[in-house]
Amino acid sequence: MSEISLKKVYSGKVRDLYEIDSRRMLMVASDRLSAFDVILDNPIPGKGEILTQISNFWFKKLAHIMPNHFTGDTVYNVLPEHEAKAIEKRAVVVKKLTPVKVEAIVRGYLAGSGWKDYQKNGSVCGIKLPEGMKEAQQLPEVIFAPSTKAAVGDHDENISFEECERIIGKELAAEVRAKAIQLYTEAAEYAKSRGIIICDTKFEFGLDENGTLTLMDEVLTPDSSRFWPADQYQVGTNPPSFDKQFVRDWLEQSGWNKKAPAPEVPSDVIQKTVDKYLEALNLLTEES
Repeated sequence: MSEISLKKVYSGKVRDLYEIDSRRMLMVASDRLSAFDVILDNPIPGKGEILTQISNFWFKKLAHIMPNHFTGDTVYNVLPEHEAKAIEKRAVVVKKLTPVKVEAIVRGYLAGSGWKDYQKNGSVCGIKLPEGMKEAQQLPEVIFAPSTKAAVGDHDENISFEECERIIGKELAAEVRAKAIQLYTEAAEYAKSRGIIICDTKFEFGLDENGTLTLMDEVLTPDSSRFWPADQYQVGTNPPSFDKQFVRDWLEQSGWNKKAPAPEVPSDVIQKTVDKYLEALNLLTEES
């Protein structure tokens, strides 16, 4: 990725943050791919640009539900022109926020670790579900399933809502849950009209200087969500997804122990992943 003259203050699994001033930061999405909380050696070409465009689409579409991290500035307001040009599709100028210390995971269908939990004890994140549910089945109602934020390289831990209240306080926990469910419900309804089922997703929130809850980071991308093609959806089987599932499935079958370093991912698996990200972007954002 091209050089940026601002001071880098954070490097995450996918995004890098640069300081602009006391109120703003530049957030840049890289082509890095993380799976099972390990950053892979093989980047996904163009992924950062695609994810940024999908996120920007959702931030605008859901802005009536709650404030988000946009400042209204573009990269051209904060960088020399040649730098801005090189990263304009993968970077956004965002407010400096205090991150809320839990990840807001919302589940609409029974899949992934939720399905594993259900098979073991009939519940997901301590929420009891009806007996006899099948994999990929739509849940009777949307579930808010918080998890703790892990440092890069550690695994996020699912927690109960009571534990979430203990970490961030009752009032904030209630607001995070209500907003996360509202964001997911509205987005899932829209996505379904475009041929995509959003099985589950993860939101990140922060607080601004006035303590206002603000949506931040990325929103409803194939990296933070499980997207399924609606025309291939069938209860009882895990549908093929629009996200890094190709890579995850390949890694699962490779016999890898899910500790760094990850094995080299074949180029055809990487290409399929790029194609899926692009398909999701086109389905969601093209004018109907």
